Amino acid sequence: MSISDDGGALDYEQARRQSGAAEASTLPPLRLFIAAAVLIGLAAAIHFVGRHAEPATQLQLSLILGVAFGFVLQRSRFCFFCIWKDWLDRRDPQGLLGIVAALAVGLVGYTLIYGAWLPDPSGTRLPPTAHIGPVGPALLLAGLAFGAGMAISGSCISAHLYRLGEGSPTSPFALIGAVGGFILGFLSWNPLYLGAISESPVLWLPRQLGYGGALIAGLAVLAGLAYWLLRTGRPAPAPAAQHAANDPLAAIFLRRWPAWLGGLFVGLIGIAAYLRLSPLGVTAEIGSRSRQLAAHFELLPSRLEGLDSFRGCATAIRDALLTPNGLFIAGIVASAFAAALAAGEFKPKRPDGGHVLRGLIGGALLGWGTVIGLGCTVGTLLSGISAGAVSGWVFGIGLLVGTTLTLKLGRRLRLLA
Repeated sequence: MSISDDGGALDYEQARRQSGAAEASTLPPLRLFIAAAVLIGLAAAIHFVGRHAEPATQLQLSLILGVAFGFVLQRSRFCFFCIWKDWLDRRDPQGLLGIVAALAVGLVGYTLIYGAWLPDPSGTRLPPTAHIGPVGPALLLAGLAFGAGMAISGSCISAHLYRLGEGSPTSPFALIGAVGGFILGFLSWNPLYLGAISESPVLWLPRQLGYGGALIAGLAVLAGLAYWLLRTGRPAPAPAAQHAANDPLAAIFLRRWPAWLGGLFVGLIGIAAYLRLSPLGVTAEIGSRSRQLAAHFELLPSRLEGLDSFRGCATAIRDALLTPNGLFIAGIVASAFAAALAAGEFKPKRPDGGHVLRGLIGGALLGWGTVIGLGCTVGTLLSGISAGAVSGWVFGIGLLVGTTLTLKLGRRLRLLA
């Protein structure tokens, strides 16, 4: 059994072929009706949260952004593992260019926000709530573990959330495994913190280079990456368009969105989230509930040294039923389901032993890496790099190495596809 058996971890070429086939037909009435019903239900939930929840504005906006984020992820196939796998297998640069676009948009947007919130970056202060973490061996180890978890389970945590909406047989078990991984991360936090993390520097590029210098440096690196990808990559051919080019429904609901467009929207959603709520992240609620569960069964140490003092996807225990990140996650899953259903990509499969085992093992590595790295591909990498944090780049390097080595070893042992 291999990762490709998941049904959700489609490679980009296969996804484009399916998208091209979908363009030959219009939206089936029943499928469209159910998708519309889900969207109407989401609209009603947004209205209810805005009228009755507390704090209403924060919770309502979190749900709105989650709905938008899930729709964009599903339609553009914005999955870090699949994108990297496309590059390794076929040198297809399109997905990576989408990530570059998201980071470029995020860098520009965050820089504009910082100029208003913290005019002088040279002092000891850091921007409010920004994902700027310590840089050291523990962070690199977290990236390696997270990358291995992606290769084994077939997705990162954010992709597993939107693939729940596609009916993935692995994603439910990966998220269950992630809860166990969070608990393992809490149990191993104190030794790592006292031995390495507490002494690791927190490096924020605007402090050394100024806002202008950090922005120019970041965009220059991304432009260099984009140039290299375009020169060395082999883009997959686009499917023949069989639908009317001016059909807006087909363009939005049937055709796979270009990676650059998905990256553009991901970057814009990240800016909106930071401006009105907090930096984009998908693991705070999962981590918080995992910590609450572990505390209930008295599995945690009496004190987690320094964990709650760091910036990142916070895992403090929350008693409230509705939380901003919880509604954000709910919006991702529900809107991804509606998008997948409308596009004919909702294809649930009965899980077998391979799905369960890969999900649990890979999810545990994802959860552990998230705790030690203070976030995942969305929080530490995407929001971190947008914030000018060196920690985002180091975590990204670690997860790419971890993914590549695990995938190559798994293929050699015929355990992964």
